[in-house]
Amino acid sequence: MCFRKRNGYRPPDHFNAKIYTGPVPTERESPMALGEASPGLRATGGPAAAQRPNACCFCWCCCCSCSCLTVRNEDDSRSKRRSSQDTKLETIPNCEACTKPSIEEVRLWSQSFDKLMKNPAGRNVFREFLRTEYSEENMLFWLACEDLKKELNTGAVEEKARGIYEDYISILSPKEVSLDARVREGINKKMTEPTQQTFEDAQLQIYTLMHRDSYPRFLNSSIYRSLAQMGSRSSSES
Repeated sequence: MCFRKRNGYRPPDHFNAKIYTGPVPTERESPMALGEASPGLRATGGPAAAQRPNACCFCWCCCCSCSCLTVRNEDDSRSKRRSSQDTKLETIPNCEACTKPSIEEVRLWSQSFDKLMKNPAGRNVFREFLRTEYSEENMLFWLACEDLKKELNTGAVEEKARGIYEDYISILSPKEVSLDARVREGINKKMTEPTQQTFEDAQLQIYTLMHRDSYPRFLNSSIYRSLAQMGSRSSSES
């Protein structure tokens, strides 16, 4: 046995000290070790997240010009444009003022489309049906043309005509009606000096479209059948 160990000799502490190699870089520490050592930082996101609460999920530098923030801003702008178009579609004139349809009126609606369109209550019910088919703009355009025909003031005629064009003829309008190229070209020529008859051909085309396409489905719809059944039930009870 060594003499020094036998006599209880112990070397100085600096013999057992670890050799100093400088500070350990933070890059060498594994993310798992950091997470286990400081769970509070993992939960809160660390000091960097505290300084930048709106940190991007794809960009650790949290710069304002990262690509994902640009995509998010573009999506927000698209959603705003869609909401503005939806609002414009919803801001439509109210239904015509009329009384509750009688049993005879409801029965006449099934006889001809002309009788339906000449009746204010019939137009309201038919308009409600068109709304379920997302084609209410056809009735709105027809009503706007009827209102234009009754206008006598020249200045008001021009103003209403331009309003009808912007709402139902322009390709940029969400309420654009379906017209062929011939009728649309004729309207464009007449808009230089609009009159009460500027949209006469277009109104007739939309009227024919509603008659041939929408009217047969209206007679078989639940909206009309419920009115007809209520009329037949009340007549049988009386």
